[in-house]
Order: sequence, then structure tokens, then C-alpha cells
Amino acid sequence: MAKTIFVDLTRCTGCRGCQVACKQWKNVPGEATKNWGSHQNPPDLSYQSIRIVRFTEAMLPDKEGKDKLAWLFFPEQCRHCYSAPCKRKADQYDSGAILHDQDTGAVVFTDKIRKVPGDLLRAACPYDIPRAAPDGHGASKCDFCFDRLQNGMLPACVLSCPTGCLEFGEENDMQALAAQRLKKVKKEFPTAYLGDPLNARVLYLYQTDHRLYYQDSAVSNPDNAITTGPRRVDGF
Repeated sequence: MAKTIFVDLTRCTGCRGCQVACKQWKNVPGEATKNWGSHQNPPDLSYQSIRIVRFTEAMLPDKEGKDKLAWLFFPEQCRHCYSAPCKRKADQYDSGAILHDQDTGAVVFTDKIRKVPGDLLRAACPYDIPRAAPDGHGASKCDFCFDRLQNGMLPACVLSCPTGCLEFGEENDMQALAAQRLKKVKKEFPTAYLGDPLNARVLYLYQTDHRLYYQDSAVSNPDNAITTGPRRVDGF
């Protein structure tokens, strides 16, 4: 059965270990960054930064209903959709540009991706993930560490996570773990929920409205997860 990465956002500390591990395994250079008003850097995904951790400050109600300043950390990557819109777009140019591996579920860009305009791939993605190459031909994104999976290894990001925020395994096992964690987390965060459990192989557990983490972090928000209390702090 295909694999799933389960991301428990209540356990993410923003250490960026996954971000660094991704760079190291892919042997991709770092980016020159500067202070832009947030602890988050780089400020966004790019052709050479296919995984980042987004930092957001938000006001969340505590158990007494009083607003309290909180950090929300969001490890961002390709979701490896069950039915990938980027592949449907790429197939219009070359059916070999994107591989959807049935054994792992990984959605992988091949060398033929350069036949596809990168901006079209980004526009096709509901999560705004692929980033165009500097010359506009093709794009890059997380490939589930497909080479590592083929050799029985964990994705580099999962291996590096020190808090248990990232878990990897068989789809059924990860869905069961997600349901178990959700039940436990709801005792502290009543509005917690699983984002897009039927759409993607990267399954996030949100402690609050996904739009507070990042506007494109999920496709939909269950009605029972919408709250009027939390709000994002302006400027971040």
C-alpha cells in the first residue's frame, strides 16, 4: 500500500531540522536571506528551497476564552495528491514529465518536466507548491525522497524530526495514528482537525483554523473547525 506522512502541528517547535535535512540530502545550496519582519526564512518556497517551515503569530483563545499570543509553525511541502492536478497539466505536454508511483504514492518530476512551463504547474496546484525554474522551463518540488524510499529509508525530513511532528508509514497506519492523535489533541484544542484527509498523502493535524497557519495550507476547512476567536496577527 502507498505511504503517508503524518504531520502533527501541535508537536512542531519550528526547529527547521526538516528544512535543513532536505537541503542536505538534495545537495541544494542555501539562499541569501535577510530580516523581513519574521523569524521565518526563506520567506517562501523557491526552485531551490522545496521545503520550508512557515512561522505565524496568532491570537488564540485559552481554556478560559481569553486571547493569548501563540506561535503556529507549518512545515510546508508538496502534498503528493491522490489525483495530482500538476500531473494532469504536465500530461498535456509530455506524459512522462511527472511520475505518480503506485507503490509509494510519490508524485515525482522527471527530467522531461522542462518541457512544461513552470508557472502553469504552480497555477494547477491547489496548495501553490511547485516553483518555476529560473529560465521558466520546468519546476521543482518535494519528491517524497523517492530515492530514499526505493532503498528502504525514511524521507530525510521525517528522519530529522526530533519531536515526533513528522511520522511516515503505510497509509492505513498513518490514518489510524492521525485519528488517535486527533482524539487526544482535542482535549486541549477542541477545534483541532485533520486537513484534507481524502485528498493528499501528507496529512496535517491542525490545532486551529488552517488559514491561520497559511492561506493555502489546506483546500477546505470542516464546518466544525471554523471558529470566531482565533485571528492572525497583522504583519506576519
